[in-house]
Amino acid sequence: MDERETALRRAAELGYAYLAGLPDRHVGPRADAEAIRARLGGPLPDEGMDATSVAEQLAEAVDPGLVASAGPRYYGFVVGGALPASAAADWLTSAWGQNAGLHALSPAAAAAEQVAGEWMLDLLGLPRDASFGLPTGAGLGNAVGLAAARHAVLDRAGWNVEADGLYGAPEITVMIGAEAHATLLTALQYLGLGRDRVTRLGTDDQGRVRAAEARSAIARTDGPLIVCVQAGNVNTGAFDPTGEIADALADHPNAWLHVDGAFGLWAAVAPGLRHLVAGVERADSWSTDAHKWLNVGYDCGFVAVRDAGAHRAAMSATAAYLLRSDQRENWEWVLDSSRRARGFALYAAIRSLGRAGVQSMVERCCALARRMADRLRVAPGVEVLNDVVLNQVLVRFGDDERTRAVIARVQDEGTAWMGGTTWHDMAAMRISVSNWSTTEADADRTVEAILRCADGP
Repeated sequence: MDERETALRRAAELGYAYLAGLPDRHVGPRADAEAIRARLGGPLPDEGMDATSVAEQLAEAVDPGLVASAGPRYYGFVVGGALPASAAADWLTSAWGQNAGLHALSPAAAAAEQVAGEWMLDLLGLPRDASFGLPTGAGLGNAVGLAAARHAVLDRAGWNVEADGLYGAPEITVMIGAEAHATLLTALQYLGLGRDRVTRLGTDDQGRVRAAEARSAIARTDGPLIVCVQAGNVNTGAFDPTGEIADALADHPNAWLHVDGAFGLWAAVAPGLRHLVAGVERADSWSTDAHKWLNVGYDCGFVAVRDAGAHRAAMSATAAYLLRSDQRENWEWVLDSSRRARGFALYAAIRSLGRAGVQSMVERCCALARRMADRLRVAPGVEVLNDVVLNQVLVRFGDDERTRAVIARVQDEGTAWMGGTTWHDMAAMRISVSNWSTTEADADRTVEAILRCADGP
């Protein structure tokens, strides 16, 4: 017991010291995995080491390979940080060691997940009676939502896909935008619906699905149909016209509309942004991340399904030892059974912010993205490629070679970190503002670093 207390207190000290240093830390890594492996590795030791020494040795060895993605000037991959309340709850979650799969394993985890899930439905403006689950992230949330879709459209066609598989099943038409996120394709791959058998709908200059093309494709389609739309293009932040696509699906006899809203679905919490997600409440399933814009910390996704029966049928399993109760059974709504109790950190994040705090955080990130874009677009040799409607900024520095060189110099310089992308056959710097702790001073300091690096050789 003394060893455990000493080790946990030391781990807390080391963790807090790391967090306290984030504002001044070199944002990118200072060593690659091979170098860190050398610091950690060597032959398997014959003898053990006391827990406190293990924690200290681990913290020292991996430090050069840590990325300050929890800090205020990390703008890569739409990665959020971890709110203080969420981080505290996550540390408690580790101490409690709950398996969140079954109610019998942890009534506390079941209750926290249910309350947090109901709050998520409310925040995002989704049907209050929708079923929900907490997958690892929006990628597996897409898989869950599309599994429910697959069940529903085949069930209406008289086919039990869970029992009989896809061999001989009625063919499902799947429509996605030409700029759909890779995790949507992965979900289709998981489900046997195929990455390359989809109908790809054309997009406009911001990556939005063209409504007229979607209407025409839907009108030509008979039989089971799944349409996937995107709330927040991964590069530009643009939104597919969900309401118009829902209108086109209204008369189809067997259709399902799924929304991939990994970060963009959070526009629903802000009155000034809500027009971007007009119509998403008419969909049948929705997937988003809590570890992005809500800043819950990793890992925590959220999936909701209008038809709870289809959701449960697609996910649940039976076994003699599973103790089914009349309480919420978390494993019935996601792909994983034994898992971390994600609901505690999600509950803590929402409870600490409230509706007003979530709205303020989303609006602040969008304002900072516009601030950075406004300063960058007036600089010589710098072009902002997208309409900055959300928290995404695409920046180009003349040509592909120079753009990639500027990105590399910014990453090496360490004031900030943002990644690169290829968008409409052009190399671009991709800035994603989604951290709760980013300030105007951080945004300005970042722009100054970018312009310094752009002026380099």
